Amino acid sequence: MHFIYYFGRGLTMTLLFIFTRWRVRGKENLPERGPLLIVCNHLHLADPPIVACSLKLRTVFMAKDELFHNWWSHFWVKNFGAFPVRRGGIDRQALKQAEDWLKQGVSLIMFPEGRRSPNSRMQPALSGAALIASRLGVPILPVSITGTEKLRKPGGWFTRPVVAVTIGRPFNPPPTDGKLSREELKKLTAAIMVKVAGLLPPEYRGVYAGGDDAAD
Repeated sequence: MHFIYYFGRGLTMTLLFIFTRWRVRGKENLPERGPLLIVCNHLHLADPPIVACSLKLRTVFMAKDELFHNWWSHFWVKNFGAFPVRRGGIDRQALKQAEDWLKQGVSLIMFPEGRRSPNSRMQPALSGAALIASRLGVPILPVSITGTEKLRKPGGWFTRPVVAVTIGRPFNPPPTDGKLSREELKKLTAAIMVKVAGLLPPEYRGVYAGGDDAAD
């Protein structure tokens, strides 16, 4: 990894300690090594580096393609471990790159909703995470984040909100031959997101309300 990766992690953790009350729960559920497919709900632009810094693993994550159009943001997000994904559908090039990282033993952070929630509640997820899980059979680690939505408000960084990252228990996707029907992908996507929802307070669960407690 580029030195900017480690510099960025250090800078992110420093900012978190100064401007938020950062909490990481469920550390006992985190395996010592990967690769893992890490799935999380999405509230704020800062979620990817915050989740990455909450996990003692080497990680990469997908970032919206628009961040790579500007040289300044391109430099930082790329060297922090991000690679581009086109939103609005399945980006097969991004999926291939994600699979390549996992095959190299690097854990991948994904936000299956595809965009930040406008109201803090979980939105319907895309099937990319389920597709990768079914093709590679890699363990899935559900993670949730709360509190970063408060950072969107004017002056939010100066109110020191509680930002909590909760790590659930990893689980294995059902065995397949890597070829799932659209309906099977939809069911696996829902099963993954229900695990994430189970780590969240009820008011955050949105379309996945009623999920089990993935932290148990």
